[in-house]
Amino acid sequence: MNPDFSLLRWSALFEGTSLILLLAIAMPLKYYAEIPEAVKIIGPVHGILFLTFLVLLFSHAAKGELNLAKTLVGFFASFIPFGTFIFKAKVLKAKSEPLT
Repeated sequence: MNPDFSLLRWSALFEGTSLILLLAIAMPLKYYAEIPEAVKIIGPVHGILFLTFLVLLFSHAAKGELNLAKTLVGFFASFIPFGTFIFKAKVLKAKSEPLT
């Protein structure tokens, strides 16, 4: 039976999006426009999404559904902008099912 990575895929998408929002919007607003509220909102949201992604990633690894190499790729990808998008696309590829 193939493992169901759908929740991990969604988590990767949300975590990656929140990192981009934090780095590309909230941080510049804080430092260049002197609007620290953006980081105060997006920062904790990103933190929760980041931790959720890691919990899901390591739970799949603990169940033997991801090997060590793929787990480490996912872990390190979560620190890189667009990293989880690439991880989702390359490592967590959805198996296409026949349309019947």
